[in-house]
Amino acid sequence: MTVGEFNTTVDLYADNLYRFILKNIKDTEKARDIVQDTYEKMWLKVSEVESTNAKSYMFTAAYRTMIDLIRRDKKQGELSESNLHSLSHSDHYNDLKEILNEALTRLPEIQRSVILLRDYEGYNYSEIGEITGLNESQVKVYIFRARGFLKNYIGAMENVV
Repeated sequence: MTVGEFNTTVDLYADNLYRFILKNIKDTEKARDIVQDTYEKMWLKVSEVESTNAKSYMFTAAYRTMIDLIRRDKKQGELSESNLHSLSHSDHYNDLKEILNEALTRLPEIQRSVILLRDYEGYNYSEIGEITGLNESQVKVYIFRARGFLKNYIGAMENVV
């Protein structure tokens, strides 16, 4: 990949990559750091990465960096603002997006990642498998389970509205 192709890749996919990471970890600073680390990793391997595979490489590197960060934070027992929000309780919701985001935070990290890659970013099953290191059938199972959980969590629209 040339420097021009690298810059084009950054321009094309930076927002999508940031949005994907932010949806998963709900921390703008950490999401920015992960995106920055991803571009650094890609820059270090710029001669090895082909421009046709750059998007997949970026999402794979960002996903793995995010998983490492999540595991490190779990070991440290960090109580972040997002954890405090999930501990609070409210009986009245008036925003469907807020309900969906709350439901997404309750999914296991792998299910949340595959559902976001599929439904928010539009990747197909094999691309999601490459990014997450799963085979295609595992991806389908995780997506099926995540959608089932979301359906049960959100429930009937009468309960939401």
